[in-house]
Amino acid sequence: MTESYLAVAGRIRRELGEVKSVVERARRIWTVAGRNEEAVEYRVDAVALNLHGFYAGLERIFETIARRVDQTVPEGGSWHQEPLDQMNTELSGVRPPVLSDESRKQLERYRGFLHVVRNVYTFEFESEQIDLLVSRLPQTIDVVEEDLLAFAEFLDEVAQSTDN
Repeated sequence: MTESYLAVAGRIRRELGEVKSVVERARRIWTVAGRNEEAVEYRVDAVALNLHGFYAGLERIFETIARRVDQTVPEGGSWHQEPLDQMNTELSGVRPPVLSDESRKQLERYRGFLHVVRNVYTFEFESEQIDLLVSRLPQTIDVVEEDLLAFAEFLDEVAQSTDN
């Protein structure tokens, strides 16, 4: 169990770094392409793909925690809703909540957008919706990062206390 928790903590930190890179890429594309008339029509597509990558990266973290710590992974048609609920819930005797209520609330917007990206043509994306999501990315990644790093620290502490 100790090695598993250390591996999960390491994976959280690594994947979080990649997610943060996607956040910066989305913000940079939105800003730079917005000033270039030739690129404006493509910026929505590019940023939508990166917003998808942002949330999908977090889902990979949640799935790792569900599989290796909780030992139960959401399945079925509500797979994309359940990880937020599971990560926002304390599992008595196993772990504290991974996500705060604030993180869960912030991420709900991106979870909903993930569904949109997967189910509509790119020309149907609404620029205003993407602008809102991009503008909220810094605040969202800050609260989520704080929660995930605190959880990784929790896993490190559990692993160290088990070794002693």
